[in-house]
Amino acid sequence: MEKKLKLWDAVMIVMGSMIGSGIFIVSADIMRNLGSGYWLIVVWLITTVMTVAAAISYGELSAMFPKAGGQYTYITEIFGKPMGFLYGWGMFTVIQTGTIAAVAVAFGKFTAYLVPSLNDAAPIFQSGEFQITWIQILAIVVILFLTFVNTKGVQFGKILQNVFTSSKIIALLGLIILGFILIDKSNWSSNMSFGWDAFQNLKQTEWTGISGATILGGIAAAMVGSVFSSVAWENVTFISGEIENPKKNVVKAMILGTSAVMILYLLVNFVYLNALDRDSIAFAANDRVAVSAAEKMFGNAGTIIIAILVMISTFGCVNGIVLAGARVFQTMAKDGLFLKSAVENNKNGVPEKSLWMQGIWASLLCLSGQYGNLLDMVSFVIVLFYMLTVFGVIYLRIKKPEMERGYKTFLYPFTPALYLLIGTAFCILLLIYKPGYTLPGLGLILLGLPVYFFINKKSEKLQ
Repeated sequence: MEKKLKLWDAVMIVMGSMIGSGIFIVSADIMRNLGSGYWLIVVWLITTVMTVAAAISYGELSAMFPKAGGQYTYITEIFGKPMGFLYGWGMFTVIQTGTIAAVAVAFGKFTAYLVPSLNDAAPIFQSGEFQITWIQILAIVVILFLTFVNTKGVQFGKILQNVFTSSKIIALLGLIILGFILIDKSNWSSNMSFGWDAFQNLKQTEWTGISGATILGGIAAAMVGSVFSSVAWENVTFISGEIENPKKNVVKAMILGTSAVMILYLLVNFVYLNALDRDSIAFAANDRVAVSAAEKMFGNAGTIIIAILVMISTFGCVNGIVLAGARVFQTMAKDGLFLKSAVENNKNGVPEKSLWMQGIWASLLCLSGQYGNLLDMVSFVIVLFYMLTVFGVIYLRIKKPEMERGYKTFLYPFTPALYLLIGTAFCILLLIYKPGYTLPGLGLILLGLPVYFFINKKSEKLQ
């Protein structure tokens, strides 16, 4: 593959893939679960530590295996093909394609703010609870358009990514600065007055004080949103084969990109705590905390400003995930674990058929309307795969200390151990307190095992 992506392009892919619609929404659920400004910040700080620790740890693997496929390649090289396939299966069935669908629909929903007729229009098709709306159709158009753009070569996808990611970073910085200048009455003191006391109000009834194990369960439930808003940075590893000097630039991009995004996320939450009181954060209409904050700053124009910002943010996010994901399925195909036609590059040097397979399945998930439920279920599994990959750093240090490492994990073994400790606590708490978020997602991934053995048997017969 041609090395057409520089360090700046790689950083833009990391940041653009991470910043979607989550930061504008999920703080409402965090506040409902914990009810205090202190705890809101703590949840985002824990997520920041997790995210940056994982990126620092992945850097060692990216320098050892600087080729397309990224996390799939790392897992396969360290733990074997069955585990690599389970990761790839999860990526194609839900993780990558479900994220594309969810973020594209978020683009459609915020577009409906500017074009109310999208919201008001009758469903195109309805049968019981199942329906197809114009917002879903718009989401599919965005997915197919960005898939088409990326079939024209990595250069086109790169330009789109850089433009949209730069735009949303500038817009977020503007929102952060104005969030402290344009607010007449600050709510910071009232939000922080609860100190380390925690409260819950999940159904907009009344706030109830919580303590002990209930706080731990509340933290785990609250982190589902913050963690999911902070994933997809590893997408840059999928396209390592197209990045200049990948042994150095991939790790730099991951560490710089994740650190910058998490600082932005923390600052945006400071704006929410300054602009809105506790109830206004927890019960913002449709969880759109950013819209409520912008209305405090800009009046009625705030809704339009945030709608445009989220449209820019989600469009760029979909592009980054589309650009990167297809490289995983191409690498799987080369290993005999995906459709053979996904192996080929087109005349523009990109895996066109893999891109279209990903785009079509993501579009079908949009029509199903189930992507949101699926993503809730696999947030747990995403962290499990992160943990497996981070554990791979320690495993290789013990089993293959002689392997060349162009970059060594900063503060090893503390950094990967810290991620594994937080990740384990998160997963155990979710298993105990929110089994609906965990067991179905785990079951969905494990369904890949019979598929793997079927593919293996078929390939053995062909041999």
